[in-house]
Amino acid sequence: MAVNLQNAQFILSAVSPKNFLEDGLPQVAFAGRSNVGKSSVINRLLNRKNFARVGAAPGKTVHINYFEIDRTFYLVDLPGYGYAKVSKAERDRWGRLMEDYFARPGLLTLGVMIVDARHKPTADDRTMARWFRDTGCPLVVVANKLDKLKKSEIEPNLQTIRDTLELEEGAVLIPFSAEKGTGREELLRAILDGIGKK
Repeated sequence: MAVNLQNAQFILSAVSPKNFLEDGLPQVAFAGRSNVGKSSVINRLLNRKNFARVGAAPGKTVHINYFEIDRTFYLVDLPGYGYAKVSKAERDRWGRLMEDYFARPGLLTLGVMIVDARHKPTADDRTMARWFRDTGCPLVVVANKLDKLKKSEIEPNLQTIRDTLELEEGAVLIPFSAEKGTGREELLRAILDGIGKK
């Protein structure tokens, strides 16, 4: 399946469940901690510099943002979790929005979860992985910031990520560098495989 990634456009920001898109197009949801480089991964995937805004301060994605990719699927950018210095009320609002999104049957086609290749996944990461798993949808885990690791650290770190997130044997874990472009083709292939199954 060939998809023209240049044909990408922002559709809407969902601030509440009534804004969720339910038009039958596959939805690929991107999630990750606020400072993990989610926007950079999306920009690298699409080969666009500032497509998804890269925030100077973590936690800039506060709604669920929908981007239509070549009329083939939606790239759904979920609010970053964990780090952002925002009020508890605002954090709770994000949490409810995400829970509503995950609870809506048939919305999610594929999950892409971004973690930091340098660190053991956090409790929030584990919760997120569980949310994805509970939907029954396939999950792709992207270990970003690979360029910050020594060669000898890569395999042990990837194993720690697998173990901590309790990934199944065949689960896709992609070593990735938004900076260098490492892993871009693998991620694209995993997404196209995921939506091709729908």
